[in-house]
Amino acid sequence: MFTYFTSGTCSRQIIFEVDKDDKIHGVKFIGGCSGNLQGVGRLVEGRKIDEVESLLAGIKCRNNTSCPDQLSKAIAAYKKSLEDAKTK
Repeated sequence: MFTYFTSGTCSRQIIFEVDKDDKIHGVKFIGGCSGNLQGVGRLVEGRKIDEVESLLAGIKCRNNTSCPDQLSKAIAAYKKSLEDAKTK
């Protein structure tokens, strides 16, 4: 399970899991527009993280970001955490 603290959005956190095939599961946003964010979670369920990251990056709402954009940033942070763990 990976937790990302968002910036510039109504949601405060994004929680998700990634399986051994790099597919995203169980995306949950804490805060924000519940219905819309449940929809985002369902739409990305089981997709490859690289696909989700590129699909959602750059979507703007307020503060030059959005909850979907923050999910793309969360995936980038997840991938960086894996790289960092390999170098330790």
